[in-house]
Amino acid sequence: MKKLIVLTCCIMICLFSFAQKRNEIIVAKDGSGDFTTVQGAFDKIPSDNKLPVTIFIKKGIYKEKLHLTKSKKLVTLIGEDAANTILTFDDHTGRVAPSGETIGTSTSFSFLINADDFTARNISFQNDAGYNAGQAVAVHINGDRVAFYNCRFLGNQDVLLTNNKDSRAYFKNCYIEGTTDFIFGAATAYFDHCSIYCKRDSHITAAATPQDHAFGYVFYDCKITGASNVTKADLGRPWRDYACVAFIHCYLGHVIKPEGWSNWHNTNRDKTARYFEYQSYGPGADPSGRVAWSHQLTAEQAKTYTIKNVFNNWIPTDK
Repeated sequence: MKKLIVLTCCIMICLFSFAQKRNEIIVAKDGSGDFTTVQGAFDKIPSDNKLPVTIFIKKGIYKEKLHLTKSKKLVTLIGEDAANTILTFDDHTGRVAPSGETIGTSTSFSFLINADDFTARNISFQNDAGYNAGQAVAVHINGDRVAFYNCRFLGNQDVLLTNNKDSRAYFKNCYIEGTTDFIFGAATAYFDHCSIYCKRDSHITAAATPQDHAFGYVFYDCKITGASNVTKADLGRPWRDYACVAFIHCYLGHVIKPEGWSNWHNTNRDKTARYFEYQSYGPGADPSGRVAWSHQLTAEQAKTYTIKNVFNNWIPTDK
């Protein structure tokens, strides 16, 4: 009997320890959770956090300017469902912030992620400043090993900013929409089976890949579509000289113009930009009309675009 009591006590201690380590938080606008705001949940996480924290977010529109600081690592956000769990704000370039400073592109974010090892699932991230607002970032990523699964990125110009050249970001089964340069920055990012939606005749990517980085943006088995009146969008233009973007096994809809790419009216970047395609298909995929300075990969070259290789041995885990 004594052994049974001791064993029971040990099991209870282990269960309590496991519950503590799980560190679960619930956010609900109706007050049924631990917090009514997402930032409130972020603020609860201790600085220099070393344990995984999972934040469950119930359906609702959460209008907050969010910041996950660098010291708050290992955070996972899980929405009740992607269509109805919306994190949004409406800052944009030129607006004056409460601090008195004028907002620029990098500070127009709805959500700034400075922490490493961040994951999000089933959430919409939005900047609803409107088409005429100019640059208005929905998500600004600076952290490393950042992953999004079944998420939506909504806005117009400059929607998704991957700004840190040392950052690696993974997107699986995500939807990303925008007008101009709506996926941009210097990071290495892999878009896996994602849907890209062009709202205007403009540019999808504006990569700023450093010269010494072998990979920039990789779109693998993605679907590029858009509004019915869009027919002159392109896959990207080089924000910096050595921009590197590859579309592999992607469906390219009617929205992509025959040239495929833009040089941002800078012929010097024709010589340095690294733009690649492999086995694109669909009405916008004909390689015969592409700009001369873009490249069609060979089968051997395409084999190097594995997640493990692109991310230098980091492989995101879809758990």
